[in-house]
Amino acid sequence: MPTIYLSPSIQPYNKYLTEGDEQYWMNRIADDMVPMLEQNGIKVVRNTPNTSLGQAIRESNAGNYDLHLALHSNAGPSNLAGKLRGPDVYYYPYSASGKRAAELIADELRKIYPDPDLVSTVATTRLAEITKTSAPAVLVEIAYHDNAEDEAWIRNNITVIAEALTRAVCAYLEMNCAL
Repeated sequence: MPTIYLSPSIQPYNKYLTEGDEQYWMNRIADDMVPMLEQNGIKVVRNTPNTSLGQAIRESNAGNYDLHLALHSNAGPSNLAGKLRGPDVYYYPYSASGKRAAELIADELRKIYPDPDLVSTVATTRLAEITKTSAPAVLVEIAYHDNAEDEAWIRNNITVIAEALTRAVCAYLEMNCAL
């Protein structure tokens, strides 16, 4: 049975413009994803809001996971606060599997995000959940929570986002999943 480690944000201090925070909304997406993945024969282990980043990485590395998937929302630097939009899908540049997973996730997000041209994949060696996990890893910045349009899109599309991410995980695992 394929198994993934699902790691929604543990950052309640990243407040959304209208209500909630990054931790709350990313856990809502994960909450929707888990039953979808499980009903398709994919075992899911996930962190909890009380897990530290180090604990999440250690938990992921202690298992034999096919994918480590981290869910986040983004914020621009202070000089661009509220001006940036779009999902960014990060992967480790030396992981062909991580890059493949990132591309599949980006493809699915392009189908649902209002401006598909703003969805990008980004190679990085700076994010611990990408560089320190044993499994192929992807960190998805779903959209910008400091941008009013993106923040509303996240809040109003929790299930749609969860379905897109689930389709991408299924494609990565080469499974035909029903949603």
